[in-house]
This record gives sequence, C-alpha cells and structure tokens, in this order.
Amino acid sequence: MRIISGLRLIVLSWGLLFAGLIQAQPFPGKTIQYIIPFPAAGESDLVARYQAELSAKKYNQQMVVINRAGAGGALAWSQLNSYPADGLTVVGVNIPHIILQPLQEGIQFKTEDINSIYFYHYTPDALMVSADSPYKTFQDLVAAAKKDPGKVSLAGSALYSANHMAVERLNKAMGIKTEYIPFKGTGDLITSLIGMHVDGAMGYLPLAIQQKGKVRTLAIAAEKRHPALPDVPTFKELGINWVDGAYRGIGVPKATPKLIQQKLSDYFALLNSDPEIKKKLEDAGFVLVDIPLSKMPAFMKEKTAQAMDDAKNAGMIK
Repeated sequence: MRIISGLRLIVLSWGLLFAGLIQAQPFPGKTIQYIIPFPAAGESDLVARYQAELSAKKYNQQMVVINRAGAGGALAWSQLNSYPADGLTVVGVNIPHIILQPLQEGIQFKTEDINSIYFYHYTPDALMVSADSPYKTFQDLVAAAKKDPGKVSLAGSALYSANHMAVERLNKAMGIKTEYIPFKGTGDLITSLIGMHVDGAMGYLPLAIQQKGKVRTLAIAAEKRHPALPDVPTFKELGINWVDGAYRGIGVPKATPKLIQQKLSDYFALLNSDPEIKKKLEDAGFVLVDIPLSKMPAFMKEKTAQAMDDAKNAGMIK
C-alpha cells in the first residue's frame, strides 16, 4: 500500500512539473520566429540565441532566430506591423535606435509604430581601438583628435544609434571632432576595427570583453570597472559623467491581442531571470533590466525624452 502511495506521489509530482512547464510556454507545440534586425555575431544576435537555447532546453518552447539586417535595423522595424499578429513572430528592438532613426529622411517607420513589450538588458558604451593601435590610452586618442580635427575615424553600428550618439557625446564632452563610420551592425565592424581600417570604434562592453586581446578598450560607460577588464577605466573616472548604452528588448505587431502580448512579456521576463542566463550575460558585460509590458509607457516616455535631448545637445536636431 505504501509502495502504491509512493508511486502515486511520484506520478503526481511529475504531472505537476509537466503542467508547470506547459503553463510557462506561451505557445506549446509551436515555434516562435525571433527576428533580429542586425547581422549575426552582434550583441542582439548573441543574446537572442542564448534565450532561444534556454527556451528550448528548459521550457520546451522552440524559438528560431532569424537575422534580417538592413538600414541599421530600420528594415525589420519598418516591417514589424506587417507580420502576423498571433504572437509567433517577435522582433528585437533597440533604444535609442527606434527613437532616433525616424528623424532621418527615408526611414519607413515612426517610433509610435514600434510596439515594445519587454526590455531585458542594456550594454554600456565602450571606446575601443585595435590592439596594434598607437593609441594606448583615452588621452592619446583625444590628443590625436584635437591635433587633426575630423581625421580620427570611429566605427559604430548604424546612423542615429546608441553608437552614433555616443560618438557625438564624446565629441561634445572633450571638445573634439571625429568622423563617425556607420556599419550594418556590431558584428560587421569587428574586422575593420582589428585591421585598423578605422582608427577606433564606439561599441559596447560585451564586444570589448569578447575581443579582449585583439582590441584595446580605452574607456567604458559603466558605473564601475568590469572584472573581465580590470585595467579599463570608466568614463566617470576620466571626468565625464557618462553611464549609458543601448537597451534591447522585443516588440510585436500592434494588432497582437493584449493577452498574447502579456503572455510573451511574462515569458521573456522568465527567461531573463533564469540564474544560468543571468550569470552568462553579466559575465559577458550585459547589464540586466526588467521592463515588462505594464511599465512600457512610462519607460518609453522617459527614454524618448532623454534620446531627443541628447540628439539636440549633439546638434543632430534643432
């Protein structure tokens, strides 16, 4: 009798566990298409693949990552509301990109067209040069830029992006003029940076950690130094009040039912809070945040005001 009761308890426990996994899945038995608006190997792509791997392994919810690069993300964002509004297609979104890109002529979307439902991290800005560069310190690069205004070239991901804004912020803070060279995405600029086809790059902390040994990082826009790069100073240490970077999350078509939007927001929050992915991302230089659907209006209002103010201060808009 005790054996039978024990078996029943085991069966019940497994049943509850299975039920819990099914409940965690937004779409049991279906696959989510996860569109990343940038080339492979960049920060957005890297994290999406971590999330997809965890989703399949731990919750049996399949996600396939699709890179649909073009116009610094604008190609995919302009198509967002043309996708089926069934929750089975999500698109990676970036701030300040989705706020500032529509300021350009020819961009086929407006900020209000982008229906963001969850933001999961931001990546601190990082100023880098090739390991073979003659610029050994932040001061070396600034001195060169002051000596020959417009001659020092800094690569970055897209126009009107976090990288673009960071270069403009650097120029303003240090009273220098550098040439910004936009690439399709972070993954595309690495070869040019390492090969010194550009003088440097304004990228993100994860890239600086990933390419450690091949690039020399001169400064990062974080609150404190990162354990993986203990010798790299923060901009604050260098006298610039600068803690910022690119925020990343997901968006879905506006026509998606609110119940499905909430389900997806909750699911990505679940993935983001998993100890395994949390440690992996923090070690890699990502700073995790938790901005769910309920907080999205206030968050977007705050970030829009900040991005527009930055653009104005940088002389990008009047």
